[in-house]
Amino acid sequence: MTPWMLAETTRRGNAPFSARFESVGVQLPEKHVTTHDLMASTRHHTRIDLEHLTGIREHRMAGPDESSLSLAIGAARDCLARSNYTGADLDMVINASITRYVDGSIHRYEPPLSLSIKEAIGASAATSFDVSNACAGMLTGVFILNDFIRRGAIRRGMVVSGEKITGLGTNAAKDIRSLLSLQLASLTLGDAGAAVIVDRAPPEHAGIVLAGFTTLAEHSRLCVGLPAWHAPGARMFTRARKIHEVAMEDGPPIVEDILAAGGTNLGEIDWLIPHQTSVRAIRSGEKELAKRMGERPKHVVVTVDEYGNTASTTLFLALHRYLTDKKFHPGDKIMLLSVASGLEVGVVVFVMDEWEATHGHTH
Repeated sequence: MTPWMLAETTRRGNAPFSARFESVGVQLPEKHVTTHDLMASTRHHTRIDLEHLTGIREHRMAGPDESSLSLAIGAARDCLARSNYTGADLDMVINASITRYVDGSIHRYEPPLSLSIKEAIGASAATSFDVSNACAGMLTGVFILNDFIRRGAIRRGMVVSGEKITGLGTNAAKDIRSLLSLQLASLTLGDAGAAVIVDRAPPEHAGIVLAGFTTLAEHSRLCVGLPAWHAPGARMFTRARKIHEVAMEDGPPIVEDILAAGGTNLGEIDWLIPHQTSVRAIRSGEKELAKRMGERPKHVVVTVDEYGNTASTTLFLALHRYLTDKKFHPGDKIMLLSVASGLEVGVVVFVMDEWEATHGHTH
C-alpha cells in the first residue's frame, strides 16, 4: 500500500471537529489567446496541431498590469464577496502559488505574498504563510487548513493562489521545433487566480470526509523549472510522455489505496475533478481508473479546454465553474484529485451541502 499522509474524517477519531468548503472565488484575465494563435507565434514553423493533441481551445493570459499578486488578491476578494465572512474573520491565510510575480518580471519570496494578500483583504489578525507544492499547492493548503480546523486550532481560513504562468509558454515558443520538445507542455498553460475558504462544519454536516497526500519522489526530475538565461522569467522542461505513462501505471493503485483508507469506493463519487492538463490525459486516466478498479465516477469534470492548465488553481477554477453552472446537488460526493510535479498526488473528498445554492449570491 502507498504511504499516505492522511486526514480521514469519516469517523473523526480523536478530532473534535470536521471542516467544509464555505466559498470559492476566481480572478480571470480578460485576454483570451487561442491555441491556434499561440502556435502561430512560435519562431519555427512546427506544424504541430496542439489543439488536436490536447483538446485545449484557448487560455487566459495576464496583461502587463496584472501579476501573481493581483490575480490572487482579486480571487480572494471574489471569494469573500460570496462568503458569510469578512477578511477580519479569517484565522489563517495561505498563499500557494508557483509564480510569485509582483511587478513585471520580479519574483518575490520575501516578504511572502500571503502577507500582502491578507493586508489587501483586511485579514490583518490572520496567521499567514506561503507554501509551494507545484500544481498541488492549493490542495496542499486545504489539507493544512483541514487539519488545523479538525483539531480546533482555528475556525476558518483561506487558501489563495495567483498564477501568472504563461510566460513559460512565451519563452518556449522561441525554441520549440517538434513534438519531441521538452518545452511543449509550456504551451498548454493559462493564467488565473483562485481562492477558497475552509471553515468548521456545523454539527451533522459531512463536509470534508477524506484528505490525503503522497509523493512518488523517484519521478521528481520529469518536470523541472529553470531560469531563462536570455529572456525574463523561466523555462519548464517536461517529459510529458513519461509522466503520462507513470500516471497511467501508478495512478489507479494510488487512488484505490486512498479511497480504501477512507472507506469510499470510486463508484460512490458523483463528480471527479482531476488536475487539468489536457482533455486527452483526463479521458485516458478515466478509462485506466475504470479498468483497474472495475467502476467509475458518475461524472468527470473537464475545463482545461477553455482555460488551459492553470497550475495550482485548476481544481478550484473547475469547482467554481461547475458551481456557477449549477451542476452539483446537495449530497453529491465530490473528489478533488491533484497530480503535480514531484510527483505529488493529493486527494480531497467532500460532500456538497447548501453551498451549491448559495454560491451565486454575494453578501
